[in-house]
Amino acid sequence: MSHHPGIFKPLPARYFCHPEEGGATNVETRLSRLPGYLTPNRQFFVRSHFDIPELEAADWRLTLTGDALSREHSLRLADLERLPRVSVIRAIECAGNARACFARDFGTAAEGAQWGQGAVGVAEWSGVRLRDVLALAGLEDGAFHVLPEGLDSGRFARPLPIDKALADDTIVALAMNGEPLPIDHGFPARLVVSGWLGAASVKWLGRLEVSRDALNTYWNTQDYTLAGPDYPAEGEADGIPITTMPVMSLVDLEDDARLGAGDTILRGRALSGEGQITAVECRLDDGAWQNATLHTPNIAGAWVCWSLTCQLDAGHHVLQVRARDDRGHEQPDSMIWNDHGCLYNAVTRVTFYADDREADCQPQERLTSL
Repeated sequence: MSHHPGIFKPLPARYFCHPEEGGATNVETRLSRLPGYLTPNRQFFVRSHFDIPELEAADWRLTLTGDALSREHSLRLADLERLPRVSVIRAIECAGNARACFARDFGTAAEGAQWGQGAVGVAEWSGVRLRDVLALAGLEDGAFHVLPEGLDSGRFARPLPIDKALADDTIVALAMNGEPLPIDHGFPARLVVSGWLGAASVKWLGRLEVSRDALNTYWNTQDYTLAGPDYPAEGEADGIPITTMPVMSLVDLEDDARLGAGDTILRGRALSGEGQITAVECRLDDGAWQNATLHTPNIAGAWVCWSLTCQLDAGHHVLQVRARDDRGHEQPDSMIWNDHGCLYNAVTRVTFYADDREADCQPQERLTSL
């Protein structure tokens, strides 16, 4: 098995941008170019910590081990394909999504790739339930942690508590949007952990250890934690290990975009970890907050698309957006600093321009063209 220090799929500028400090294995999606509810494979963001493994399906093995299993077991792809197949539509979002906003708000950049809002995507993931896989090795009472490990060059691994590992919608995915997993997204098998940070959905899955004890790693003790002056250390961790993603709104518009003046429909998306969005409100410039229209589908654990019809005068505009979910969570007005720059979800703010020249405008909907 060899490893590739980069991304395999084409990365046209119309679909992707490269975050500062992101290195060769990370690109974010231009939300303004998404054509519909699902994120096409060719446009899905890529976040990898290490070089990508080049794997052959026929040679791939998944090792099941640990003191909470009756026996050690090795599985081929064909073994997984004999299990009951399931599909879920779920978001995967990097915990560092919108990290660049810390620099804007605090005047100091948090550590790590300076993501805008495009380190997120929604896909239909098809595969088998993780609990059905573990059952093949005889899952025993008293299991505490499941540690999935990837086959990338650094063997990325981050633990799951047993209850989350056994959830209906925690799956070993073999397909993405009806196609075999692309290599950049975990071929031939990856985890999809609904509602949790993207780092939990380990790609290029090669090993599952199930233990009666905690199986902590660097990635849930020294990174992907809320750490800093306002966050106390927890056990081995430098802060609070991140699990569920927070409520967040996104705008299908890039900062400083140019739109045509006049009657316009602004669009975006909103999501909230394992929850479902119940409301999105928008504020244009100094106007009142207005309810945006939520469109179907609105899937818990994925996102909902929203729209706002408005009249744009020529000139500079600021759009603010906030979302609320079915568990009462709402985007806050401001953030508390954390050293790793994770879970930014303050009220979304995008600046743009409107003018009468449509030739150079970014494509948001004009009412006259509907």
